[in-house]
Amino acid sequence: LFDGVYPFYPQQRKAAVFNIRTIIVIVVFLTLACSFLLIIPGIRGRARLYWTLRVLLSLFVGVVIVVVQFTGDWETGWVQANTSYKSFSHAQVNADIGLHIGLAGVNITLRGNPVNQINETINYNEHFPWNFGADYDRSYSEGLEKGLPSPILYVAEKFSTQSPCAVHRQYRIAGHYASATLWVAFCTWIISNILFSMPVLVYGGYMLLVTGAFMIFSLLSFSTVRNSPVCLIQIGTGTLHVAYGGSFWLMLAIGLLCFVAGITIVAMHHLNLDLLKAFFDLREDKAEEYQEMPEVFVNPHFVNKGL
Repeated sequence: LFDGVYPFYPQQRKAAVFNIRTIIVIVVFLTLACSFLLIIPGIRGRARLYWTLRVLLSLFVGVVIVVVQFTGDWETGWVQANTSYKSFSHAQVNADIGLHIGLAGVNITLRGNPVNQINETINYNEHFPWNFGADYDRSYSEGLEKGLPSPILYVAEKFSTQSPCAVHRQYRIAGHYASATLWVAFCTWIISNILFSMPVLVYGGYMLLVTGAFMIFSLLSFSTVRNSPVCLIQIGTGTLHVAYGGSFWLMLAIGLLCFVAGITIVAMHHLNLDLLKAFFDLREDKAEEYQEMPEVFVNPHFVNKGL
């Protein structure tokens, strides 16, 4: 060691805390929200509340559609077990093994209980991508060359193309089409906001319904992986089971919210158009709407000149 640092070998990788792309997306939408909050004091009366509700809800729907593309908790699972730590070693460690499946790959977490055991810090979070353009088997081979802990390699091997589980292709295709339908939902969300600002309220409501429909289609696409037989992931005496995670249920909630909002707007357009216009700050003043033309006085001097 040289001042506590290995001189010829890279230092141990630290567990990831945040996804950089997720942070970028959240910062962009927070900037838009803060920009709107700066101008909201210039809106008078009850319309200020309506504008705030509409804009913040719309931005929340947009940020969720984009962020879930990069999250890794569409399916999650945890198990605590006593397991071997590395190959060709009889050392046993007590650790939590986590599996986090996203649209573009899988994250495998290994965290010791306690973190410091057998003179090492056991805290790993490794990502293995399977999106189009990425080579999952190569990432797995690189993990073998780096000498990752045995539990991580064991779980990662279950999703390789050579695994008897044969779930790699199903997850890859399901994640690809789920991501594609979410990008279409993002485009329809933008179109709905454009229609609301034109304003063409009823067509904006229709596009909200289309946005919710594509969100549900993405969930249906991802859920097709459940049609494949699931291999047991046995670690020590425990079994790692996966279930739908936070991103899946959040997308379901936002999709249903878009359906409810779209149906409400379309129904109000046919049942109470004045109330709908009031919510979108489009209601005209009745005094101005029905104001009669006042009496007009004409100068006869200009009339005589033919003007």
